[in-house]
Amino acid sequence: MRVEKLSDIKKELRSLNTESLTEICLRLAKYKKDNKELLSYLLYEAENPINYAEEVKASLLVNFQNLNRSSYTSTKELRKIVRLLAKHAKYTGSKEVELELLLWFCSNFIEFADTRSSHKPLQAIFGRQMEKVKKILPKLHEDLQFDYSTTYNQLVEEADSRVRFFNKNDFII
Repeated sequence: MRVEKLSDIKKELRSLNTESLTEICLRLAKYKKDNKELLSYLLYEAENPINYAEEVKASLLVNFQNLNRSSYTSTKELRKIVRLLAKHAKYTGSKEVELELLLWFCSNFIEFADTRSSHKPLQAIFGRQMEKVKKILPKLHEDLQFDYSTTYNQLVEEADSRVRFFNKNDFII
């Protein structure tokens, strides 16, 4: 089976009437949960992506609060949280929302995860998320850059004092 180019699909969708488009959207939503979630976001939440990010944080806070202290299981749970955050950030398509979610994840990691562990995968999760924050910051508008860089620097200071495996010099902007 050959998959059409996105530009061809776009042309074909423009030629369809409203009823046909509705049927296609409903059929897409019916077969895959991710499509349904994206459609729900686009229809009901797209006007206020920051509010959507707050809802995502509230729903995932329970996962952090129930985090297991065992390094292996907490690593698996943290990877799940990271996957969900990435998926919801992708729905918004906003660097600001992505940065907001990543900063929230890192601060909750410091709060709830075992920061004294020598488990390398657990350490790598935190390091990768901090690297993502560091890469996204320069892509934002100057005003937002200033606000978020202040938050980021506070997070780096907190991580330096509370996370045993954290090297502050790797993350200074």
